[in-house]
Amino acid sequence: MVSLLALASSAVWGTSDFFAGLFSRRRPAVAVVGWTQGLAFLVISVVVLTQLGHVPWHGWPLWSVAAGLSGLTGLLCFYTALSTGTMGVVAPIAALGVAVPVLLGVATGDEPGAWTWVGILVAVIGVTLASGPELSGDVSPRPVVLAGVAAVGFGLALFCIDRGARTSTLMTLWGMRATSVVVFTVVALVARSVGGVVARELPALLVIGCGDMLANILFGLASSRGQVSVASVLGSLYPVVTILLARVVLKERLRAIQRVGAVLSLVGAAVIAF
Repeated sequence: MVSLLALASSAVWGTSDFFAGLFSRRRPAVAVVGWTQGLAFLVISVVVLTQLGHVPWHGWPLWSVAAGLSGLTGLLCFYTALSTGTMGVVAPIAALGVAVPVLLGVATGDEPGAWTWVGILVAVIGVTLASGPELSGDVSPRPVVLAGVAAVGFGLALFCIDRGARTSTLMTLWGMRATSVVVFTVVALVARSVGGVVARELPALLVIGCGDMLANILFGLASSRGQVSVASVLGSLYPVVTILLARVVLKERLRAIQRVGAVLSLVGAAVIAF
C-alpha cells in the first residue's frame, strides 16, 4: 500500500507539473503558483471545516510552515525552469530532491543500505549527463540552476511533510497552503497585481492546484505508514510522467546523452528505494 500511494503521488505530480509548466509559459510562474496554491487552500479549508472536531492542533504547525516555505520556493523555481527550459531535462534534476530527505533521515537516525548510496551516485551521474548540454553554453544554464534549487526545496518539503504527517496529514497540508496564501497575499498587495490571471483561467489553475495538493496528500499518507526514504524516492519518479507528456504533447527531443542522463537519474532514484 505504501508503494502504491507513493507511485500514485508521482503520477499526479508529474501530470500537474506538466500542465503548470505549460501555463507558466503565458503567465508569470509566481502568478501560477500563487493562484494554484490559493485555490487549493480554499478546497482543503472546506475539508478541514468538516473535520474540526477530529483534528489535532499540535505537532504539525512548525513542520507545515517549514514545508510551505520550502515547497513554495521549489515550485517557483521549478515552474520557471519548466517554462524556459527542456522539460525532459528539468524534471529529472528537480527529482533529485529525494536525496535531501534520505540524507536528513540518516542525520536523524535512519540507516540506508549500501544500495541507497549506489542509487545516489547513479542519480548524480545521470543529472550531470542530462544537464551537460545546458551547462556547455549551447543553451542557457538558468533552467538547470533553477531546477537544482527546486530539488532542494522539494526535498526539504518532503521531509517536513513526513514529520508533520506523523501527527496529521490533513492539517500539515492545510498549514502548508495557509503559509503560501499569506506569502502571496503580501506579494500581491505590494505589487498591486494578480499576475494578469483572468476569470476563464481559474478552472485550469484550480485543477492544477488540487492535483499538486492531492499528490502531497498521497505522499503524506505513504510516508506516515512506511519509511520516508522509500516513499520519497517512489514519489520522486514523477519526471517519467512529465517527460512522456512533453514528448507526446510538445514533441520535445533530447540529445542522446541527455536521454541517457535522464534515464540514469530515474534509475538512481529507483535504486534508492530498493
